Amino acid sequence: MDTSTKTDSAIRPALTSLSDVEQMFREAVRDFATSEVAPLVSQMDHKQEIEADLIPQLFELGLMGIEIPEEFGGAGSNFFTSVLVVEELSKTDPSVATLVDVQNTLVNNAIARWGSDELQAYYFPKLASEWIGAYALSEAGSGSDAFALSCRATRDGDDWLLNGQKLWVTNGHEASMFIVFATVDPGAGHKGITAFMVDRDSEGFSLGKKENKLGIRASSTSELILDNVRVPNGKVLGEVGKGYKVAIETLNEGRIGIGAQMVGTAQGALDHTLRYIQEREQFGRAIADFQGVQFQMADAATDLEASRLLVYNAARLRDAGEDFLVPAAMAKLHSSRMAQKVTSLCIDLFGGYGFTTEYPVEKFYRDSKIGTIYEGTTNMQLQTIARGLLG
Repeated sequence: MDTSTKTDSAIRPALTSLSDVEQMFREAVRDFATSEVAPLVSQMDHKQEIEADLIPQLFELGLMGIEIPEEFGGAGSNFFTSVLVVEELSKTDPSVATLVDVQNTLVNNAIARWGSDELQAYYFPKLASEWIGAYALSEAGSGSDAFALSCRATRDGDDWLLNGQKLWVTNGHEASMFIVFATVDPGAGHKGITAFMVDRDSEGFSLGKKENKLGIRASSTSELILDNVRVPNGKVLGEVGKGYKVAIETLNEGRIGIGAQMVGTAQGALDHTLRYIQEREQFGRAIADFQGVQFQMADAATDLEASRLLVYNAARLRDAGEDFLVPAAMAKLHSSRMAQKVTSLCIDLFGGYGFTTEYPVEKFYRDSKIGTIYEGTTNMQLQTIARGLLG
């Protein structure tokens, strides 16, 4: 399988006034993805795991602690840089991009906003240098109804005891720490939800089933089992009963990251297709010479650029401290729909070859599907946008 990528996209993204740091990250990630990730994409997809040697390199490049302050060993950059990194990695492998995305837009962001000084001092140096984090919210009975949790936290002296199961935990098999959401009072509804910091080596903590997925197969999606896991009160993230707020505000940011992932996924498929249609001949002409094909590619490129600008705008708003709730939902909605449409077209233009694993477009197509599901389904994004419009 040819998984190589161009060093620059065939479709030029709009000028976005990148800072020197943002541009440096983009170029470093592009080089890394081309030289180190691309040769392993097919193998990782087949084995359903990220190559272990890649993970230390992600830390060395500073990609796992983009917004972590420099005093804790992080890059001290901004949210927009995280978005650029996720987009660039997704052009080569959305699975690797998912690992980086969850670490930065969910885990690190949640600790930065809600973690005490002590929690930040303990976790940030580890998350910037060697630890992978995971975000455990969903359960068997709570998907879009995210706060219908059965996982319980009961007080035991100065500690909490956690019991229950979590599903769909991204990075579960690689993570050393988890942000786990549990209810301290089922009768209080969402006001009983609390976020806890749980280390992997905690007694009573174990991993369950690893999901066998359609796409982003190298990204682990795991079940967590909590059996009287003892968590000190000092490892409550935020305040007791405020876990719903931690989750909502963090997921609002995470949706921008998913938008970036979908933009990169579509761009990766489109780049491969642009090369293919100029090389593949039918009826004595390159496929790219046919006007019908040209118009399809023009539509795809326009849809892709619209998604990219929605994502960039939401990320810039977040960094500026402005309201980004509806822009983030719009970015995820549009980009996830776009990615499925564009990657499907790419398979069509490859013809029979596109339906095989010999070429990478079928993987981009499979990887694109998750965009309409995780971190808020399409219907949830539509609901958020509608509520914003109606005040």
